[in-house]
Amino acid sequence: MSKEKIYIFDTTLRDGAQTEGVDFSLDDKVKIASSLSTIGVDFIEGGWPGANPTDTNFFNQPPKLESKIVAFGMTKRSGRSCENDPGISSIINAKVDHACIVGKSWDYHVDIALGITNEENLENIKDTTKYFVKNNKEFMFDAEHFFDGYKNNKDYALSCIKSAYDNGARWIVLCDTNGGTLPNEISEIVSEVAKVIPNDHLGIHAHNDTGNAVANSLAAILAGARQVQGTLNGLGERCGNANLVSIIPTLVLKKTFNSKFDTNINHSNLKQLTNCSRLLDEILNKTSNKHAPYVGASAFAHKGGLHVSAIQKDPKTYEHIEPDLIGNERSIVVSDQAGRSNILSRLEKLNIKINKDDPKVQEILDEVKDREFTGYSYDGADASFELLTRRLLGEVPNYVQIKNYEVKIVKGTNKKNINSVAKACLIVDGKEILCEGEGNGPVNALDQAIRSNLNKVGKYSEFLKDLRLVDYKVRILNTGTNATTRVSIESSDDRGKNWFTIGVSPNIIEASFKALLDSIDYKLFKENAPSSSN
Repeated sequence: MSKEKIYIFDTTLRDGAQTEGVDFSLDDKVKIASSLSTIGVDFIEGGWPGANPTDTNFFNQPPKLESKIVAFGMTKRSGRSCENDPGISSIINAKVDHACIVGKSWDYHVDIALGITNEENLENIKDTTKYFVKNNKEFMFDAEHFFDGYKNNKDYALSCIKSAYDNGARWIVLCDTNGGTLPNEISEIVSEVAKVIPNDHLGIHAHNDTGNAVANSLAAILAGARQVQGTLNGLGERCGNANLVSIIPTLVLKKTFNSKFDTNINHSNLKQLTNCSRLLDEILNKTSNKHAPYVGASAFAHKGGLHVSAIQKDPKTYEHIEPDLIGNERSIVVSDQAGRSNILSRLEKLNIKINKDDPKVQEILDEVKDREFTGYSYDGADASFELLTRRLLGEVPNYVQIKNYEVKIVKGTNKKNINSVAKACLIVDGKEILCEGEGNGPVNALDQAIRSNLNKVGKYSEFLKDLRLVDYKVRILNTGTNATTRVSIESSDDRGKNWFTIGVSPNIIEASFKALLDSIDYKLFKENAPSSSN
């Protein structure tokens, strides 16, 4: 028996752009659309031509992609013809062949929001549909508030979608606009609608206000919908939209769906999913959700010793899929809950060869647990963990010694003029180097003092010139005047490599200083810099 196709419709650039604080540039839109097309998404809703300059420019010269670009808009206004409605004209003139038009299907909204009669709304849907079909645009009707409308007035909600379908609409998309419908309700209603609208013309557009948007979308597919709409990472106003990053791999990899349905997304393209998800976060300048299903950095992270031991025997013991199927990777966390299995797995990943019975393994494990008792956490500080391990194994050379340092916060007569000044005495090759630096904070000043002078030391200058500190986080581990502070620093270089280091101390400057030195030592070690003859 042949499988039915499920069409993937992404609305990140339109519905996702309605998220508070999100404002895509034209270049952003093109980058996101290109990434989505690489995966194999069928439709990409680019925005609303005529609504703003960015969307208008996007549709004046839409990117040439494998995916079909869709223009969004709304049904014509009452009292006007389609020919004389500026909103309709903008979509007709857009240089794309597909249009998704939203219209009311809840009689309550017809009355309250539009202020027209139910019959006028049906006429608007009918006339708009016929006009787009006449102008050779593949027409999709987004039935706004459909599920609430169906529950309030079933006959009228059905008459709205029939008005579009009977006049040539290719797709009827049922929208849970308020996001309050539950999966069992979705299944029941979509099953009933499928008796009126054929499955291969039926779509679902779910919002996440009860946290059920993905479940609702999957339930709708099983009940008859063959187009599913959503956004990357569930982006969208209020609580967001259905998350395509969860829906897509479920459709492709899970037997419940892949035994019945095909998509345009093959296993090779699916490997781009994690990168696509993180690209959006990068464009939005936000930290990716580590615990996101499928693509999160912690989605395949294992911490408990028993779990890790089982994973090493067979990953299926604690993983529902292989992480590389969606471009993610397995991570073994080293913590105070770690056992020897965790340590051995991490050492293997770092390409550190050691016999599993070597006493050094237990020594490393004990050191990790002792340090975590004092406040260290190596969950997200791979560079510091590698340095700790290699130091215990005697593999890290001695690069720089810090004899002493001093940091001052200086406030000038101008209240806005606050400077940080740092001094340090370094020892390299047995020689003392006096360093000074200024910065917009004590850590920046220390960084400037140490690195600017190390750069003057010929043997290290070429290795540190591209070192950058890109993030700095502080966490107070307990309260009171003797609180312990944990500092995490993210560093990068011109090769695009990022690494994370950590420092802990009751003094925030000392904690920062430890993390900073680890960052420098890690860079020098990875670059095979020569040791210091201190």
